[in-house]
Amino acid sequence: MNVQFGRWNFEGQPLTRDSLDRLDAMLTPYGPDRANTYSEPGIHILHRAFHTTSESHCETQPRVTLSGDVLTWDGSLDNRLELVQTLGSGLSNQSPDVDIVAAAHERWGLDCLGKLIGDWALSIWSPKHHTLILAKDFAGVRPLYYSTDERQITWSSLLEPIVLLAGRSFSVNEEYIAGWLSFFPGADLTPYVGIRSVPPSCYVRFRKGQAIVTRHWQFDPQKTIRHSTDFEYEEHFRAVFGAAVRRRLRADAPIVAELSGGMDSSSIVCIADEILSQDAGHVPLHTVSYHNEREPNWNEMPYFTKVEQRRGVTGCHIDLSFARNLRPGYQNGRFAATPNAALNVTASRQQFSKYLVSLGARVVLSGIGGDEVMGGVPTPVPTLADLLVRARFRTLARQLRIWAVSSRKPWIHLLGDTLRCFLPRWLVFPAHQKKSIPWLSAPYSKRHRAALQGYRSRLHVLGGLPSFQEHLNAFEMLRRQLACSHPPCKPPYEKRFPYLDRDLLEFLYAIPRDQLLRPGQRRSLMRRALVGIVPHEILNRRRKAFVTRTPVLALSDECPDLLELTQNLVTSRAGIVEQQVFAGALQKARQGLEINVGYMIRTLALEDWLQHLTNWSAIVLPITANSFQKAERFPTSAREVEI
Repeated sequence: MNVQFGRWNFEGQPLTRDSLDRLDAMLTPYGPDRANTYSEPGIHILHRAFHTTSESHCETQPRVTLSGDVLTWDGSLDNRLELVQTLGSGLSNQSPDVDIVAAAHERWGLDCLGKLIGDWALSIWSPKHHTLILAKDFAGVRPLYYSTDERQITWSSLLEPIVLLAGRSFSVNEEYIAGWLSFFPGADLTPYVGIRSVPPSCYVRFRKGQAIVTRHWQFDPQKTIRHSTDFEYEEHFRAVFGAAVRRRLRADAPIVAELSGGMDSSSIVCIADEILSQDAGHVPLHTVSYHNEREPNWNEMPYFTKVEQRRGVTGCHIDLSFARNLRPGYQNGRFAATPNAALNVTASRQQFSKYLVSLGARVVLSGIGGDEVMGGVPTPVPTLADLLVRARFRTLARQLRIWAVSSRKPWIHLLGDTLRCFLPRWLVFPAHQKKSIPWLSAPYSKRHRAALQGYRSRLHVLGGLPSFQEHLNAFEMLRRQLACSHPPCKPPYEKRFPYLDRDLLEFLYAIPRDQLLRPGQRRSLMRRALVGIVPHEILNRRRKAFVTRTPVLALSDECPDLLELTQNLVTSRAGIVEQQVFAGALQKARQGLEINVGYMIRTLALEDWLQHLTNWSAIVLPITANSFQKAERFPTSAREVEI
């Protein structure tokens, strides 16, 4: 990804030479190709390039438009050719993305943001109006953070420079911690009170001491796509999914695709091969796969080798049989801005990095999102809820019987599950309900029940069909997952997500729910449409199992050291974890009793990260119960906030 950084000092103070040197050291590993700056009194904007397409080598950033606005762009335009045809203005198919974005902004102003399809983050500084705009694409794939105080506004693609160059301390955001422990934090949150992330599909306008958050695009709940036959839906799906993959093959160096053996990654690779066989101009596609023959429930080799046999190419195989990465590690002298930014170098990570470097690859394709958007979660509730709100009671009764047989569940229970989705959360999840993470303290769990429960929301009779609302809820989870990820470096690479293509999602959200999921058949449309393209062993395999023994064995092996760790937990001093309950859970793990290993590992990772932060006490306040604060959240609608 391209890296951007900016600081607007209201008093006109420039960045010091020491700050610039430290800034360059932090940004260079992520944007190693070229550095350019824009400086005026009180404003310093820096861009470091990471080239992944032939057009990007010709760009100059920060980009000054004809009207004098200064743009810094990190992203990839999916609809660049359509925009070139619409805008004209001396643009061509070889124009860099930033030039197309600049022309779109000149013609349409901020209305251009909803027309930019792709993965992107954008900053626009207007010297004429003393206004700053920070914006992100609809999914929030590219990071963009900002911090404000009475003296200045700082924004960056990375958290590290905002934290380390602030000249002040930050408190740790306990709501972020709650979200990270259970599911994923809110997409606008960071681990630090006073630093926010630009929300997906929104822009933040800074002007005259105020910040205004505005949504620039959203899915249309009234959009519907109806065909007369299954065949037509299958054809339409192949077209939009093929376009989603094709857009992410735009690169000037070999591409690596993650190939797990599941339906999501296998479909991407197989569709990409179909595209590459018809277009000799594309770069080659390689694959990387992970396997663990010691895990009977998680040995994917029999499946991803089927794809390799079909394409006639063997990819990189990384053996995880001896990997027990229970806890992250942090190298001395390196600052980890988030709990996900573990800096230990494992053997599997080294092998993956060497593979990328050997190929000269800078783009990695990921199957993240496929399960959530393609009907991978086998619940009939959204379909039944659609029939309920439409008052189609006869069809509802018939579907209840069919789904009851398929799911081996009484129809009255299915109806009850459907009705409960419309009830307020406090009725469905009462206060006395057992805590999802039993070793969290009661006061902490009470304060952050919403984050710990994944910000669950009930369905509404109005505001789009229940199935559409469920689509949005699942997509919001994906946004939160992306928001808490950490950009890779050493080597840097750009991750692309075909299942998060905007046109593909608009299609999937507009077709009938029963095209995606049918009784006894998850991913119905995908399975039907990709016959003959994806190996039938993968299309017809049962749901992948994710139950593994490795973390349990690692917990058992490390239990003595972990029990010693519990004698002085930072999370306990901060009022998050009940020390004795956590120690008891470790003892259960040691004895082979059932516990939630995922929650256990996340709690240990949080503890290690907070201990890491205490070594940077000049940067982050000492970890005490009083140092944790609840962050102010932006609602869905726009609001004004005093800076």
